[in-house]
Amino acid sequence: MQKQIQTYLNHLAIDEESSENTIAAYRNDLGQLYTYLSNYTDHSGKPVTTWDDVNLAIIQDYVLSLRDRKYASSTVARKVAAVKSFFEYMIKHGDIKKDPTALLASPKVKKHLPHTISYEDVERLLEAPLTQDSPQSKRDSALLETLYATGMRVTELVNLDVTDLDMEKGHITCGASNRRRRVAPLNDRAIEAMMLYMEEGRPGLVVKPDEMALFLNHRGQRLTRQGLWLIIKRYVKEVNIEEPVTPHTLRHSFAAHLLNRGAGLREVQRRLGHASLSTTQVYRQMRTMDSDADITIDGKPVKK
Repeated sequence: MQKQIQTYLNHLAIDEESSENTIAAYRNDLGQLYTYLSNYTDHSGKPVTTWDDVNLAIIQDYVLSLRDRKYASSTVARKVAAVKSFFEYMIKHGDIKKDPTALLASPKVKKHLPHTISYEDVERLLEAPLTQDSPQSKRDSALLETLYATGMRVTELVNLDVTDLDMEKGHITCGASNRRRRVAPLNDRAIEAMMLYMEEGRPGLVVKPDEMALFLNHRGQRLTRQGLWLIIKRYVKEVNIEEPVTPHTLRHSFAAHLLNRGAGLREVQRRLGHASLSTTQVYRQMRTMDSDADITIDGKPVKK
């Protein structure tokens, strides 16, 4: 049974070009299902030894066990989606005769609007590193400006290499795979901050001359997601922003602010790298707190 799970994970990595985080999540979710099935016996004491032994009742019992463990509804929904996708793959490739999840309803998840901050708070956050003059502060300025100018995901940002940056054209290429990679334009502020970082900041952080990571930590290694979160947390505290702010808050704020100033939904979808327009639709429901702040698309001012 584990062999089929590994085959599916290989499919995600090679054929679907899924990100490492996605594959890790599926590995965890399917591994959890396998552990449950390994310890499962029906009312007659019969164990589950093959995937063909799994039926709808067993899957429903598994979902109930997740609820009993007090998982959030969103987590249960994600695990169910992983299981359904796995069985659909096995049906498609002839590994099983019947899909036990075909009639399984996905748990309903209450959708929360993405959290954003105001233009004023974004501005305070972007200016925070400018009060210092060090390689780290120049790095922090460049990464904050890039996050807000592009709406980049956290993983996309920390995975950037020096070769992804094109200062001459004023853009940066990001994405987890060739199929999902996109070109993100930088505004003038982000370009200026990036130039200062590349000329005066990054050379002060580099340990190995052949290091390809764009954003480096104090040890000269690639900045991690956790490292980025701690950087933002520190500046949020310094400028006394009372609302909770995570790296993803800047992505949400970028999208909401673009729509608020007249950008089309398709434009925002393209900039965020959303595969489906329905994912972008949620930002239409949001109201930002400042309609007069300046914002640009591809370096050009957007008017109301």
